[in-house]
Amino acid sequence: MSYADALLDWLACAAAGRDEPAARAARAIGDPVVAAGAAGHVLDFDDTFLPGLAHLSAPTAPVALVLGAEVGASVGEALAAYAAGFEAMGALAASSHPALYERGFHPTSVCGTVGAAVVAARLLEADERTASAGALLGAGGLRAAFGSDGKALQVGMAAAAGLRAARLAAAGASVPLERVGRGFEDAYRGRFVSPRGGGAAASENWIKAYPCCLQAHSAIEASERARSHGLAPDEPVTATVHPISIAAASYGEPEDGLQAKFSIPYLVAYTLLHGPPSVESFAQLDATALAGVARVEVRTDRSLLESEARLAADGRELARVEAALGSPARPMSSDQLARKVRSLSGGRLDGALDDPDRPAGELLEAAGLA
Repeated sequence: MSYADALLDWLACAAAGRDEPAARAARAIGDPVVAAGAAGHVLDFDDTFLPGLAHLSAPTAPVALVLGAEVGASVGEALAAYAAGFEAMGALAASSHPALYERGFHPTSVCGTVGAAVVAARLLEADERTASAGALLGAGGLRAAFGSDGKALQVGMAAAAGLRAARLAAAGASVPLERVGRGFEDAYRGRFVSPRGGGAAASENWIKAYPCCLQAHSAIEASERARSHGLAPDEPVTATVHPISIAAASYGEPEDGLQAKFSIPYLVAYTLLHGPPSVESFAQLDATALAGVARVEVRTDRSLLESEARLAADGRELARVEAALGSPARPMSSDQLARKVRSLSGGRLDGALDDPDRPAGELLEAAGLA
């Protein structure tokens, strides 16, 4: 997966998410970075980095494009800054996983402040270490926000916090990264590291095939495969996943579409009935799927891969998926990505990244974010 693929995927998600309630609320406060951050993440359809369980584009792309437009950067310059922030955030998320998750933090928001700061520092020609240290001072975000507007909003706020830290660095602020990095480790139990280089995070990034929690994707695919077994509509099934999947998708019986994105029982029941969910599937709860939640038992097995799922009925395994579509093990083809982008944005983003000399601000306009 290339950085351009991830950025294009994020742009399409933002174009489709800009009118969701969280994005509208963010736009109302007049901060374009918070607004773009919320729009790009609200569908939970944006790319995800499994080794750190973090959405690396979610806080970095808004800064690359909004600040890029402000300083007159080209698409190529914005993409280069985005790539640097993407890798910095990925390194921090991977080195701090699963500690952040286990302590109730949202890695995308916590680590996203640093990714966003690195992007902004590149575009402002500020000191990246000072910007990163300043970003750690404002790091935050909770898993408790999952299934609510708060998840997308805290990602937008993380992007804005990173940009603010880089502006302070550009203005001459001094913050010692070594000392603050140790403080981060003490407080969050994470580990601050520098990027590994060589596109390490990009090589382990997912382009999501379904607009819901990544940790439910293998359960969705296992359920789709199980449909061929001719299960009765009320036949009990058991979904077995890694414990981290339950931490991420913790809702049992969801009360609305946002919660449904984080409910493995609901997503299994929905897929068994209708096939994998689309963006439109979460506009409201499906009554039949909601009634089917009672037939789905979810168990955990720490020996599974973090993205793995098994589906069984009456003691027999129906399907097993180790890595769902969109993972590095099963990447989307260029045609599949193009279809996803077009389904979310129409034709507005066709060829959006083809010209590196194009003004970055035009991308915001194409996605309806300007």
